[in-house]
Amino acid sequence: MAIAEKLQCPQVPDLPTASWTNGYRIGQEVVMSGMTGHPATRQAAERGEALGAYDQAMVVLKKLEALVSAAGGHKHNITKTVVYLTDIADKDEVGRARRDFFGAHTPCSTLVAVKALVFPELHVEIDAWARLDTDLRETIPLSNES
Repeated sequence: MAIAEKLQCPQVPDLPTASWTNGYRIGQEVVMSGMTGHPATRQAAERGEALGAYDQAMVVLKKLEALVSAAGGHKHNITKTVVYLTDIADKDEVGRARRDFFGAHTPCSTLVAVKALVFPELHVEIDAWARLDTDLRETIPLSNES
């Protein structure tokens, strides 16, 4: 049986009052909770400079990268994401952020429109899975030809 190791990440600390954890490494797999741009989104909103979907997505992707790094990996170990948007019209901006962040080696992804996220200034939440023994930069096409 694989041991679950709770990720410890100074850039994305677990909140002492939370009823969840940000992530676990289980063998070569890394499972991460949904991440948002909070508190950066709150701070920007208080300055009157709300972060748009692209900027929120970049904050979130960097948080996911920090968690994978804490597990001993890197962003190209991320194999699957689920993106939650409060406005489906933001899908192109989030797609642009994913391309800018991952380059040509994008993970599998699901996109879901939701009514709201935990704070009103949030428009993007992303959860993810990673495999430390997989690097999407080394992906090869699967041929079903015999």
